[in-house]
Amino acid sequence: MTNRFEGKVAIVTGGGSGIGAAIARRLVAEGASVMISGRTENRLAETAATLPADRTATRVADVAIRKDCDALVVATVEMFGRVDTLVNAAGMNLVGTIQDTSDEDWEACLRSDLSGVFYMSRAAVPHLIETKGSIVNIGSVSSLGGGWSHAAYNAAKGGVANLTRSAACDLGKFGVRANTVAPGLTVTGMVEAIMEDETLLDKAWDRIPLRRAGQPDEIAAAVAFLASDEAAWITGAILPVDGGQTCTDGGPEWGK
Repeated sequence: MTNRFEGKVAIVTGGGSGIGAAIARRLVAEGASVMISGRTENRLAETAATLPADRTATRVADVAIRKDCDALVVATVEMFGRVDTLVNAAGMNLVGTIQDTSDEDWEACLRSDLSGVFYMSRAAVPHLIETKGSIVNIGSVSSLGGGWSHAAYNAAKGGVANLTRSAACDLGKFGVRANTVAPGLTVTGMVEAIMEDETLLDKAWDRIPLRRAGQPDEIAAAVAFLASDEAAWITGAILPVDGGQTCTDGGPEWGK
């Protein structure tokens, strides 16, 4: 594996498990020092235990809380001296239509999936300007085509896509890039219900040309590319990593 991130420093939110943990492992494997954050200390410790101690740090933080985001960036700079890459991977899934989504669930989903991206990006931008770094957000194919029974989640991920484009426009003059990776069905704890239900899987395969779910490492590979200098001429992009789902005639129908 190449060392595209040797001497670089990354923050990965939601890094205790799933896609976030895979991203942290990939960036460290390519030479980066990484601050991994999440809400569960035990999960963070488990991820960090598999990585080089001299290039890995963890911090418990909830991206839905602005002060946590500010403190996370400060701690990263104190630990490693700089920030080159911010990966906003933290988030939650929420099943529910407009009719049956409560005010509390709506607000919690938007805080976690959208406000957290805003808070983290705003806190990191001054440091990213110094390093001419980049932001990579984890969105969803739902941001590109909607979908059934995920009103709050789809709205939040749609917001992430447009926030990414806004950041790309506003920060380009400073040499800072912003992109989003939009995963399709990926094998993580968030989609366990789908992976264990043969009826839902049959619906999924009808809409995924490659007829399989993605792996967290495959999402991490796309993130590493967009964060690297190989993508120096790419900003404002929403990159589907979805087995071809977004080239079919509809969005995810598994909850209909």
